[in-house]
Amino acid sequence: MIRTRLTYVPLEVADQFEDFIIKRGEQVLDAVKAKTRDYSTLSLLKLLYQLRGNSMTFSELYSKSKIRMKKSFLNYLHLCVDYNFIKKEPRGANMIYSITEKGHTMLNLFIHKQLHMQ
Repeated sequence: MIRTRLTYVPLEVADQFEDFIIKRGEQVLDAVKAKTRDYSTLSLLKLLYQLRGNSMTFSELYSKSKIRMKKSFLNYLHLCVDYNFIKKEPRGANMIYSITEKGHTMLNLFIHKQLHMQ
């Protein structure tokens, strides 16, 4: 049985992957407080979705993903890097993260599922 979890989800992610949302709560700026299912998959999708359009620094990705616990964020980020969904490259004093082709494929598996269900 999948446990439910209360978390913040960026509005765009919540709209795109609403089958992960059991119940929406209050909206806080550009995120919605939501009771969710399959938290781990949703957390991976949060990261990949933010990088789909452009690369980001660690701080930008952390902020936009809405994964509020830094240790959890780091665990999901390392998982994405280890599985080659995200690549990281040093650029000056920053580390830049970008989505890979494999990451796009993973993200599209869930996006296409949503489009076909409607």
